[in-house]
Amino acid sequence: MEQLTNSYLRFAKLTSIFFRDSHVILNPNQRALLDAIALAWHQDQPMSVREAISLKKLGSAATLHKRLSILRSEGYLEEYNTQGDKRTKLLGLTPKTLLYFETLGAILALQQSSSFKRPSGT
Repeated sequence: MEQLTNSYLRFAKLTSIFFRDSHVILNPNQRALLDAIALAWHQDQPMSVREAISLKKLGSAATLHKRLSILRSEGYLEEYNTQGDKRTKLLGLTPKTLLYFETLGAILALQQSSSFKRPSGT
């Protein structure tokens, strides 16, 4: 159990350094929304705008709509229509988003390949 705790804390430390030192300007709430959209996309079930703004655990519809606008304007999301249905807008990931997740995956791999030792006395 302690090894898993240490692994997660090392990952959290590395990601906090990444977000502090990188050009990524997303706040934790925007990242949580992007994560939810990316998970659906990864499962070949792209999320619609309507589904995204109904994620009540992440905020109100108005707040989520604003976050979607920010994610689109920053180049993390794109909208597209399904063939034959111009009313439903689906959310897709951009190359910038894929690079973002690839970087986080590299941080996770780095953390897994290195041993994390707590300083003595903690």
